[in-house]
Amino acid sequence: MNIPASKLPTVAIVGGGFAGMNLAKKLIKLQKFQVVLIDKRNYHTFQPLLYQVSTSSLEADSIAYPLRKLITEKKNAFFRLAEVTSIDAEHHTIFSDIGELVYDYLVIATGSKTNFFGNDTVEENAMWMKTIPQALNIRSLILENLEQASITTDEKTRKRLLNFVIAGAGPTGVELSGAIAEVRNNIIPKDYPDIDISEMKIHLLEGLDRVLPPMSEKASMKAEKFLKDLGVYIHLNTMVEDYDGELVKTNTDESFETETFIWSAGVTGSPVKGLNASAIVDRANRYQVNVFNQVEGYENVFAIGDIALMKSEEYPKGHPMVAQPAIQQGKHLAKNLERILKNEKLQPFDYYDKGTMATIGRNKAVVDLNKSTFGGFFAWFIWMFVHLWFLVGFRNRVVTFFNWTYSYINFDRAARLIIRPFKRHKVKLEHKE
Repeated sequence: MNIPASKLPTVAIVGGGFAGMNLAKKLIKLQKFQVVLIDKRNYHTFQPLLYQVSTSSLEADSIAYPLRKLITEKKNAFFRLAEVTSIDAEHHTIFSDIGELVYDYLVIATGSKTNFFGNDTVEENAMWMKTIPQALNIRSLILENLEQASITTDEKTRKRLLNFVIAGAGPTGVELSGAIAEVRNNIIPKDYPDIDISEMKIHLLEGLDRVLPPMSEKASMKAEKFLKDLGVYIHLNTMVEDYDGELVKTNTDESFETETFIWSAGVTGSPVKGLNASAIVDRANRYQVNVFNQVEGYENVFAIGDIALMKSEEYPKGHPMVAQPAIQQGKHLAKNLERILKNEKLQPFDYYDKGTMATIGRNKAVVDLNKSTFGGFFAWFIWMFVHLWFLVGFRNRVVTFFNWTYSYINFDRAARLIIRPFKRHKVKLEHKE
């Protein structure tokens, strides 16, 4: 990896998400470690706003931040564009597609990946939204299908092109459904006058009995009302069984013909090969860690963020796989690594829940804060403020603010561009036999 020798202890951080980036920033500022940040992309993605890229509200560079800007003109800090393939904990070595690195402390912050629960046909044919390229694919597909629907004379084909189905009514699915509904209500009549918006249907499927299962029942009820007001069809207790590129089959009598099926029904950990199997919890695919974020069975290997499973009485299934636990664990681990250098006692991680929120559209959001729940314009304003605050980089905050202001005033989406056409290879169910 061409990392120079140093008298300082080397901390290798695998992953530049919320956890890894916040840890790196704190350690670089301390100047007591040689910090090596490794990621297979050269940018940090602000994932909570990916859905706005996929629905033409924001350009991709508004929610991306170059990881090399963290180490610009910083001594003893390095970034390497690489994918870590395995770990040799006995010899304190990680292996990647560009070489190997010997570390003193290893921090795994590889985050999560989309969970298809073993459904191969859904994985092969559905659209996902965990990365910026995937969000851009969704944007292109939506716009291409609208273009095609405006010229087709076949009623069945047009219906399939204008049918949008989202699986999973967590925050991502709810926000995405609301955003697509606003495109239909505000953009289609202006851009596509030859499309009858009553033909454009948006279906949100959820396997449980309410939308936004991680939030309070009050927030769920408010969100469901907001979605229905926007014209979104909600199907609860509905599990997806198959999707062949044209037809979504469920566990109910309902099926949906669609060219746009977006899967947002779950995530799972993204571990690296090499550590003892006992360190990984099979079902969650996350590393079991103690209260100091040390991976089970290792003293100098840590895991933070989505990939870390820290069980407690309050969180028997681990912390929620969202940004705040990752940010807090990254900052906390930096302090504990400094304590190790000073031979001081490590401090356990204590998660401070700052609340949960989701936006459903213009002037519509829900917020769970402590024991209070509220929705509507005030919640929507708080949602905007919080997301602007946590966006990485001053430029990104300014660009996003002006985009939101423009969209609010003009009921418009400025990024309606098919920059790179998306063509999907459909895998028919009968071909899977």
